[in-house]
Amino acid sequence: MSLIVGENLGLSFGARTIFENLSFQVAKKDRVGLVGRNGSGKTTLLRMMAGEINPHAGSIRITRGVKLGYLPQDVTDAPVGALLASVLSSVPGKIEVEESIGRTEDALSASNDPDEQVELADRLSELLSIKEHFDTVYAAHKAEEILHGLGFSTKRFDDPLAELSGGWRTRAALASLLYQRPDVLLMDEPTNHLDVDTVRWLSQYLAAYDRSLVLVCHDREFLNRQISRVISFESEGVRQYRGDYESYVAQRSEEEKVLERRVKNQEQKAKDAIKFVEKFRYKATKARQAQSKLKLLQKMEIIETFQPLKTIRFSFPQVPPSGRIVFRLEKLSKSFGENVLYRNVTLHVERGDRIAIIGPNGVGKTTLLKIMAGELAAGQGSAATGHGVTLSYYAQHQAEHLDQRKSVVEEVGTAAPDANQSTIRGILGAFLFSGDEVDKLVGVLSGGEKARVALAKLLVRPGNCLLMDEPTNHLDIFAAEKLIEALAGYGGTLVFVSHNQAFVNKLATKVWDIRDGGIVEYPGNLTEYFAHLDSLGEAREAGPQGARNGKAAKSAEKAADAPAKAPQAAAPERPAPAASKAEAEAARRDASRAEEKARKREEAQARQRLSKVVSPLKSRIANAEKKIARLEEREKVITEALSDPDIFADPEKSRALLSEYDEVRREAARLLARWEKDHARLEEIMKSGAA
Repeated sequence: MSLIVGENLGLSFGARTIFENLSFQVAKKDRVGLVGRNGSGKTTLLRMMAGEINPHAGSIRITRGVKLGYLPQDVTDAPVGALLASVLSSVPGKIEVEESIGRTEDALSASNDPDEQVELADRLSELLSIKEHFDTVYAAHKAEEILHGLGFSTKRFDDPLAELSGGWRTRAALASLLYQRPDVLLMDEPTNHLDVDTVRWLSQYLAAYDRSLVLVCHDREFLNRQISRVISFESEGVRQYRGDYESYVAQRSEEEKVLERRVKNQEQKAKDAIKFVEKFRYKATKARQAQSKLKLLQKMEIIETFQPLKTIRFSFPQVPPSGRIVFRLEKLSKSFGENVLYRNVTLHVERGDRIAIIGPNGVGKTTLLKIMAGELAAGQGSAATGHGVTLSYYAQHQAEHLDQRKSVVEEVGTAAPDANQSTIRGILGAFLFSGDEVDKLVGVLSGGEKARVALAKLLVRPGNCLLMDEPTNHLDIFAAEKLIEALAGYGGTLVFVSHNQAFVNKLATKVWDIRDGGIVEYPGNLTEYFAHLDSLGEAREAGPQGARNGKAAKSAEKAADAPAKAPQAAAPERPAPAASKAEAEAARRDASRAEEKARKREEAQARQRLSKVVSPLKSRIANAEKKIARLEEREKVITEALSDPDIFADPEKSRALLSEYDEVRREAARLLARWEKDHARLEEIMKSGAA
């Protein structure tokens, strides 16, 4: 069943054609990724599906009754109300039903006409059934779970939406969208403004989402996990491919190879035909054949090769080596008022390290980079560079610090005043600025173009230590991949913040996780670190406990890893004297018995800990079941009473019964939601305990 159908769509802005004759379908449970360079039309097509833009040609149809949910890149509207209340009320029709219930109850209370009372009671019963559906499908605890998954703490549920920053406002809009469970999710860069924890949660949530999805995302790993079909905006037009993003890349590469072979074969045939014509066109016995060859050559269809997709292509120049220690963080602390980001942190950055700084938004990732870059003072302690270190810092909003009045070539030239123009223009060419484009004013550039200018400034004279804060922001997926390739070949030290999973996993050799006022250091990339946490059974929201500074974090990581590591090969033992062999055997048996006792003691303690958590849950579940059963019995009694016309002859009785009926239904729905949550928690704990 097709939910969205586009037929022969065409759209142009002035002389520029965005797409033409584009036809596509989005079926039930379809998972579509829109792929293309910045400005190719991905966002435009999403907005067209959402009904915000009309095509200049063709048509786009939404099947009747299909609910769409659209998340733009940035939420600019100024919302009203509190966070949780806005999510709960975002379900279409829910507020209208509640208002109708109130009006019907008032009308029923005021009516003295028995026939009208029966009609109003039937209407009220119908409305209450609809409300029950809303309360069941859109339970409050589900909204709370989504908000928690997106990084909101419980204490923020009553925060006014108008006071949220742009990034948190976008998260709130995403929470409402996920809570509504539309038939088709239209999402434009949903991982923007999210930290890696939240990106991971969203990836898992969407993977389990059993409805249709149309997605634009520059994070290769995130995109690859979510989609099963690709609509790509290529230089020769819009193409469609089956499979995930990796499959699209492979198919596209194979298409290019096949086309290249066809072009070579055609070129060879043309050469052979020209050679034959030149040799025999004036020979009487071969003249007719030569003329036929000439006509065939003139009619031969010209096969055009793929126009290479324009994207940034660059590599970092060689940088002079630094000393072994690039940074020393010694007893570093930083606070803003009562908000303590980290306290007494001691860590080192060594030459060649590639460190990804992660953690929830607001814990101080950008602050740490600024301290290391010398743009912000530490509260206590120090962050000092080592011998021979030259820093280059790419800030999260680097593009905003460009001089809007300068031309592109002038702005990049400020990074290296002594560099010649040909060098600067060559670098700009690698970032897709060529010809007259280098003379454009920075102020007229798009966000993506400004990001490329900022990266070009970094490349003109890079240091041997790069500090980078969200460098893939405003880059399309192809440009982000090229940046990863370039940084993989960079010969210096890299410390960076990024929510892009592919970026972190392909570059990081260490992870610094800012958590609970400290920094946990882990040797590995993001996937390995999360797998490590999962293996420990630690909830990511709480973070590794006890790691209050770098030294403590390292100790905790080593201790946690110790059981999982293979024991190192021991040195060959010297033969024991014969007289001591019996003693050695007895010692080994004693040690074995001691280990067995310790193991049993640990198991008993684990069962006790599990019982302390499980027993209250089981008790609460049992109590909820009893209360729900009693409420259901009372509901039956009230329903039978309300079916008696004599009841409505007495307005006070009917009003009291209706009020009680509504309260019983509401309390039963609340208890059922709590029962579902407790039961799910119990299953999760029992599985963890069994494991």
